Amino acid sequence: MRRTPVAIAVFARAPAPGRSKSRLVARLGAWGAARLHARLVERTLRTALAARCGPVELHCAPHARHAFFRRCAARFGVSLHAQGEGDLGVRMARVFARGLRRHRALLLIGSDIPALRASDLRRAARALALGGDAVIAPAEDGGYALIGLRRAAPRIFEAIAWGGPQVYAQTRRRLATLDGRWRELRTVWDVDRIEDCERLRASGLMFRGRRFS
Repeated sequence: MRRTPVAIAVFARAPAPGRSKSRLVARLGAWGAARLHARLVERTLRTALAARCGPVELHCAPHARHAFFRRCAARFGVSLHAQGEGDLGVRMARVFARGLRRHRALLLIGSDIPALRASDLRRAARALALGGDAVIAPAEDGGYALIGLRRAAPRIFEAIAWGGPQVYAQTRRRLATLDGRWRELRTVWDVDRIEDCERLRASGLMFRGRRFS
């Protein structure tokens, strides 16, 4: 099977009220938080498609049968894939193991980073195309918004305290032990806390003249 140069995998959960962006429920309500989450996913897909790096895949949790994901597939022309079982590291490692059989390089991004631009994705793809083995974009909260690999490296995702402030630092140490070259991109911010809602509103990146809820 002929492999395509680069693909972008977008990780997203279904926008279920009470389960999506739970930290924002106190500010937006359960339905408002779910609607914001859905809009963030849609924005992420637009950004991934605008980068024109290669095919865009939407990796869904808890499964790919949710009506929202089917609408995304029809609206944006992306393929749907189930993330499967396991913690975040297990699921990410699985996506890379499978994706790198079909693509020479794979970029994986979250769906709540509106500050991530198409140019960031192109820069990441270029770094891998020029011989880099890995590329990563740290997030202000201590995690990361993007990771790209040219070869599977499951060790990067093992024994990481997912959701904590040391995710990027721990991953960076893992990357440093790899027998290869890796590059760090600019730091971006995500939408996870109540204060992030106000930052999003003030940024003008989304929802001009519209309410979140």
